[in-house]
Formats: sequence, structure tokens, C-alpha cells
Amino acid sequence: MPELRSGVRRGGRAPPTLALDLQVKRPRTRAATRQASVGARVLVPPGPVVRRASPGNGRQGLKGRPRGRPSKKSVVVAATARLIAAEDEGEGEGKVSDHVKEVVFAKEEARQVVAAGPDCRDQEILNQGLDKMMGDDSGGLSANKAVGQDEEVGTVPFPEKVQVGGSPIYKIERRLGKGGFGQVFLGRRVSGTSERTMGPGAYEVAIKFEHRNSKGCTYGPPYEWNVYSALGGSHGVPRVHYKGRQGDYYVMVMDMLGPSLWDAWNSAGQAMSSEMVACIAVESISILEKVHAKGYVHGDVKPENFLLGQPSTPQEKKLFLVDLGLATKWKDSASGQHVEYDQRPDVFRGTVRYASVHAHLGRTASRRDDLESLAYTLIFLHRGRLPWQGYQGENKSFLVCKKKMATSPELLCCFCPPPFKQFLETVVNLKYDEEPNYSKLISLFDELIGPNPAVRPINTDGALKVGQKRGRLTIDEEEDGQLRKKIRLGVPATQWISVYNARMPMKQRYHYNVADSRLAQHVERGNLDGLLISCVASCSNLWALIMDAGTGFSSQVYELSPCFLHKEWIMEQWEKNYYISSVAGANNGSSIVVMSKGTQYTQQSYKVSEFFPFKWISKKWKEGFHVTSMATAGSRWGVVMSRNAGFSDQVVEIDFLYPSEGIHRRWDNGYRITSMAATSDQSALILSVPVPKRKLGDETQETLRTSAFPSAHVKDKWAKNLYLASVCYGRTV
Repeated sequence: MPELRSGVRRGGRAPPTLALDLQVKRPRTRAATRQASVGARVLVPPGPVVRRASPGNGRQGLKGRPRGRPSKKSVVVAATARLIAAEDEGEGEGKVSDHVKEVVFAKEEARQVVAAGPDCRDQEILNQGLDKMMGDDSGGLSANKAVGQDEEVGTVPFPEKVQVGGSPIYKIERRLGKGGFGQVFLGRRVSGTSERTMGPGAYEVAIKFEHRNSKGCTYGPPYEWNVYSALGGSHGVPRVHYKGRQGDYYVMVMDMLGPSLWDAWNSAGQAMSSEMVACIAVESISILEKVHAKGYVHGDVKPENFLLGQPSTPQEKKLFLVDLGLATKWKDSASGQHVEYDQRPDVFRGTVRYASVHAHLGRTASRRDDLESLAYTLIFLHRGRLPWQGYQGENKSFLVCKKKMATSPELLCCFCPPPFKQFLETVVNLKYDEEPNYSKLISLFDELIGPNPAVRPINTDGALKVGQKRGRLTIDEEEDGQLRKKIRLGVPATQWISVYNARMPMKQRYHYNVADSRLAQHVERGNLDGLLISCVASCSNLWALIMDAGTGFSSQVYELSPCFLHKEWIMEQWEKNYYISSVAGANNGSSIVVMSKGTQYTQQSYKVSEFFPFKWISKKWKEGFHVTSMATAGSRWGVVMSRNAGFSDQVVEIDFLYPSEGIHRRWDNGYRITSMAATSDQSALILSVPVPKRKLGDETQETLRTSAFPSAHVKDKWAKNLYLASVCYGRTV
């Protein structure tokens, strides 16, 4: 059995030596285990009073009776056997800054609270009254439906004849299909005859109708019109010849095209040959390069949005990309620079089956997303199926994204020729603002395509032009020749994530692998040494504890409960002017809630949810709250938000692995990690901008990911005046 270890960083006068008693853990009975885990209420002796200045002008709480509702779902949490492990601890000490500020803690009006039932799931709890609860949100769309698009708008009949923008009169015939934001019909000229099949004088055209009340027409003519105006004439994008409004509909007259790749796939027995799909690949990459060169990303690449030319015409083997209703700008028109990175987990644009992982996660669209969707399209056309087809229910989008992240390119392409795997590996490893090497991507498929362009199943003229400038860069190299670090290897892993902030020298202590029965002993000893809890976390149903002398709190209470965030106890402490300062949950459903006096908070609210509750977070942001603590228990999330938290802005980075790229981009814009939590599936980090906003570089922050608790690294960080600010355990790879 390993012995207890301690690490001390001394600055100024040394503290008294702590006697470490080495204890051997013995198996406990079931009753003893339960008694220790319930841990009723434990009052922590007050530490030294450290007061800070506070404006004390937070808004008062919402009035009204608190309300609660039972969860819509019933969650069965399997009891996990408690590991008998050795505890480990460390301690650091330094000089505490003499610049201590006075606190003015605002007293609040009496709270109106009503105790709710014992169920702690799926509810928002608000001190001074409960706010209206919001249900969990996740995708629940059919496999081929694009999110952000309209259903039928009203029952206004379509006109029998159309004439807009100086066009000939067209008679409306059969419906050809339904696009993202409208419906497309066949139109035939009423007067005059023409043998032309393309252009404004064609006898047959495609006419797209979009109702004036559809989402795409909120501010007038359809947004898609602007995109076609910008892209019209680009290789592989059909031309719009006339447009205008007639009655309740916006009308767009375009070239008549042939079947979609979805239709062709069905006609081919729901599986296409390697050469056919390779030809589609190189021509699609060529088309997307032209679209991207104009500053746009398509946003909904899938078989239904690639059309061939009309049969029995010179265009029948030519490929076209249609339906630009979800296209967005990747390049700022004014500056010519890449648009800023952002993540809004409640925003999803595209089609669930083919969307990129970044689209599922609500990240700003960029060129890499079109190419990832194309990769899924190509694999689907060749294999006839994707592994994530068949998911149903309100959490479908979550499950599909999780499956995409867990499926390595090698596994996904195991029945495809090697170029498919190479293409997928390349595009999923592209950075947000990285320019794809289109010519190199096209060259991957050379070996699958016949030498004679005239007999190829798809016209590849555009790809041949791109191929003339192909580079020699290998697919695994960066531009500087360095090897590219690959992601999505299909081997998920969980690790400790630790965050370190630059601080004035201070005393800090850590404990980990702490069993329920030993928790109180560590806390009480820390209190006697002038330390209070700054962070708690859990791994394998054992606890990690960070205590230091720089919290600024005047006193603390905490509870170890078998319930995830025990509502009744939290509300009792709110009545005593304690606020939640740290939380942690274990896989067995138990939790530690730490509540402190001396915070600057003036009101708090928390929510327990089966999924990460970003919509609720976004709603509370608008009400002046900011995230101040997070925890998980199994797959459930607990998020605490506070008013007067000292932040001017907050963002979320959430992923099915550690979101390294997003964190670095946020750091560059002045954000710092202030809360984090993780499950075995996802990691979520909250990054904030303090008030007043500090200059970049004024606050150093570093993160580490380690398989074991980072005790081996903490002393090195202390030597650089970097102190543990937050730790959690969960999904990182």
C-alpha cells in the first residue's frame, strides 16, 4: 500500500510541521460505507477572514413561489464498487499578498423558497424563487432533413403561371422536389419554342418557390438569392436567370437539371462502383474549391444536393451543387480575413447524417466542414450505409455525433479503397481556418479513375484543371514539414484535466484518492491551517480536494450526499447567505457541494440535466448570470450560475474530446478557463473575460492532461507561481 505523500512549497516563514499518520485502509461493511457516504451536514470551522471589495449592487432575486417538476426520464445509475486506494496529498505555501481589500457583502431580501421533492434530476433551482424550467435540448431529426429549414408554410396555393423579373411566362407543371427553404417545380414556356436545354431561353426550367413568411425570407427576399448572385457562373453552380416576387411567393427561375446523386445511387442498386464515386469525389472537390474561393461554405453537402445534368444532353455527366440556403461566409467581406471562431452548442445547421462533427457541436462553419460532409457522402454512396444511421429520439444528434467521433477513419473506410480513408483522415484533421490543399485531395483518387476522360461516368473537367497545380505535400505533413498530430483515432480515453493560474505566492494543498470516510479529516486539518476548499473533483468514486489560502472566503460549509446536488440542503444554506463555490459528482450519483461566505455573488441558480444544458445557460446569461461551478455524475450535468460573478463575457467549449483548438483561440481573445467538468463522453469548459477586462498576457494560464492525478507536476507549477485553479476527470481523447 503506497504511503501518504506530501509536497510543500515554502515562501516566507515556514508553517508548523504536519504529522502524517500512515494508515492502512480496511474493507468496510455495506452499512458503514453508506453511513460515510451520506455524511449529513459538516460545518467547517471558519478560516481567516479575507475580505475583498465588492460593489454590492447585484440585482435582487426573482419573486414567486419556487416550482419543480419531475424528470421526463428515469435514469438507472449502476452502483459502482468503491475502490480501496491510497490517498495522496501535497501542500504548497508562500507569502500572502499584503494588499487585502475590504468587502461589502450585500444583504438580500428574504428569500421565498419552497422545499421540493427528493428528485434532483432535470430541474433548475434558483435561490429567492425558482425560475421557469427548460427541457433538455438535442437533435431529433430524420436522417435526411436539414436543420434550420422550414416545414410547409401555410396552405397558400402555388400560382399556375409565373412571370418575374422580365422572364417569359412559364406554366407550372409537376413538383420536382423540396429544397431546404422552398419547393421546386418544372416550368414550361407558354409562348415560343426553343430547343435549348440551358440558359434563359430554355423551354423547360426549374422554378423554386419560397413563401414570404418562411425563415429564409425574414428580412425580405431569400438569403439564397444573394448567395447565387455571388456564386452564379462558378464551376458546378447552376445559374439563376430570373427572380422576383409573385403573390405570396418569392420565385427563382434556374436551369433545369437531371437526377440527384441520391437518385443515381438508388438506380444503381444503392451502391456505386469505386470509379464512379472517385469521379464524384474529384469533381465535388473541384466545385467546393470554387465555392470556397468566393468566400462561402455550402453548409449542407449531401447526395441530394448534387445533381447531374439533364439526361440525353451534353450536360448529362456534369455535376452541379444546388440548394444554397444554408451557405455562410467563411471570409469577412470587408477585411478579407477568416471570420472569427465561435461555438454555440444550441445551433446546428446541416443534415444530421452527413454533418461534420464541428457542425453538431455548433462551431462556426469553415471550409473543413464541407469536406468532412463530402467524405461521409462518398462513403455512403460506395458502401450504401453509414454506421450512425438508425438513431432516433430527441437525443439523436448527440448520439450521431458521439458515434462519428468514436468511429476511426480506418474503421469507417474498412470496405473502401485506401484513398477514401486518406481523404477522411486529412479533412477531419484540418484546423478551423486552414486552407485545404484541394489539388492534393483530388490526387488521392487518381488511382481509381480510368485514364480516358471521355469514358468516365462523371465529367471531371474541373478537377483536371485543379490537378494541373497539384502539390507534393504528403498528407500527414504540415506546411512546415512537421508531422500532423492525428485525432479521432477511435480509441476513447479519460484523463485528469488540470488548470493552473498565475497567482501571488500562497499556501496550497491537494488531496486525491480520498474515500468518503476520510474527507472530513482532511478538510478539518486544512481549516486549522488556514485553508479553505477552492476545488473538488471525483474519479472512480473517490474524491480530489484542493485547499488554499487565497480563496477570499470567510467561512465554508459542505455536504457529502448520496444525491447529486442535494436541493434541500443547498436552499437551507442560501438562507444563511452561503453561496455554492465548488461542486463535484461521482459516477455512483453522490456529490460534494461546497458553499462559502465572502463571495461576491448576489444570487444563484443551478440546473441538473441529462444533457449539457447550453440553452438554459444562454438564457441565464441574458438575465445577468454567469457559470461559476460545474460537475457531473455519470452522464448527468450540474451547472451553477451566479449573479455578480465578476465576468463581462463567457463562452463554452464542449467536445467529445479535449477541445484544444477552441481553448487556444479563446485564450488569444482574452478568455480564461473559470469552470470545467467532464463525463466519460464529453468535456465542457467555461471560459470568461473578467471585469474589468485585463490586457492580454496579464494572467497566465496553463492546462495539463494526465492519466493519473497531476501530483508529479504540481510542484513544478508552484515553482513558477502557477497554482491549481480547477481539476476534473473525464473524456479527453
